[in-house]
Amino acid sequence: MIVSTVKEVFPNNIREVWDVVTSLDKYAWRSDIAKIDIINSKQFVEYSMDGTPTYFSVTAIEPLKRWEFDMGNKNMEGHWIGEFSYKYGRTTVEFTEEIRVKKWYLKPFARLYLSRMQEMYMHDLRKALHHPV
Repeated sequence: MIVSTVKEVFPNNIREVWDVVTSLDKYAWRSDIAKIDIINSKQFVEYSMDGTPTYFSVTAIEPLKRWEFDMGNKNMEGHWIGEFSYKYGRTTVEFTEEIRVKKWYLKPFARLYLSRMQEMYMHDLRKALHHPV
């Protein structure tokens, strides 16, 4: 299993950050997603720019504090945890992703790929929140 965590502080209020991150119908800010299909309140499918579907099942939600889900596609499966906190007018997010690669030949590249994806996500989130990159 590969684990990667990213953490960032934003000068935005926690509600604004939470709403951007957790919205499944307002995802245009994400440069890695072509579309999202909402199945129900606990399940959704993200389609990458090349059309690959990744399936998500929400496992925990504590508004303005924590959002977790299991995920999987043809190449990997894993779990994502998003933690949100607010102090002194600033919102801190910490996103931890654990993945298991399904294909042995992808294992040497998995850590780099995961790190790159998290970096891209944070870059996009900074832009969505109008925070300098």
